[in-house]
Amino acid sequence: LRFDEQVRVVLFKSQVKGVFCAGADLKERAKMDDAEVGEFVRKLRNLMDEIAALPVPTIAAIDGYALGGGLELALACDLRVAASSAKMGLIETTRGLLPGAGGTQRLPRCVGIGLAKELIFTGRQIDGEEAASMGLVNHSVPQNSEGDAAYQRALTLAKEILPQAPFAVKMGKLAINKGMEVDIASGMAIEGMCYAQNIPTRDRQEGMAAFREKRPPRFTGK
Repeated sequence: LRFDEQVRVVLFKSQVKGVFCAGADLKERAKMDDAEVGEFVRKLRNLMDEIAALPVPTIAAIDGYALGGGLELALACDLRVAASSAKMGLIETTRGLLPGAGGTQRLPRCVGIGLAKELIFTGRQIDGEEAASMGLVNHSVPQNSEGDAAYQRALTLAKEILPQAPFAVKMGKLAINKGMEVDIASGMAIEGMCYAQNIPTRDRQEGMAAFREKRPPRFTGK
C-alpha cells in the first residue's frame, strides 16, 4: 500500500460482525514467557507505527468492539468513524497490563492528557457517542441492520477525500504529523518544506487551470 501510487485512501474494517478488533488473545499470551511477550508487543508496536506512517489518509470503521490493541489500531489511523453502539477502551490495566502498541502516546495526542489518563487508569469502555464527544472519533453514527454503519460513513468520508489532489493530501498529512511533534516555529518550517515540494506538481497547475476555466479539476497525483 505504501508504494502503490493508485491508492488514495485506506479503510480499516472488520469482517466479523460486532467486533472491529478485540485486541490480543490473552489465552495465547498466557502461554508465552516474558521474553516472548516483549517480542510480541514490540512487533505489534512496529505494525501500528507502519500503519501510522502510511502516506495516504487512513480511516478506521469501528462497527463493534475496539478494545486494547484494537483501539490502538484505530488510533494509528488518521480518522475514526464509529457506530454509536460500538465499545472502545484501552482496557489493559484491568488485566494487569498497560497499553503497549502506542496507546499511551496516541490517545493523549487525540483526546488530551487528562482524559487519556482517566481512560487508561480506569480501563473504562465507552460507546461511539461518548468517543465522538471527546474527539476520539470524528463521527458517530447509529448502527444499521447490516451492522456496517461506521463502514458506510467511512466510505462517504473517503469519497470526499478521493477527488482532492493526492500529492497535496499526502503533504498535508506529513506536515500535520511532523508538525505536531515540534514547537510551532519548527512546525511552520516543516509546512514550508512540504509546500515547496507541492509547488512544482502538475496537480497544482491543474488546480489553477480548473479554477480559471470554471471546471472541476482532474488530478493525477503528479
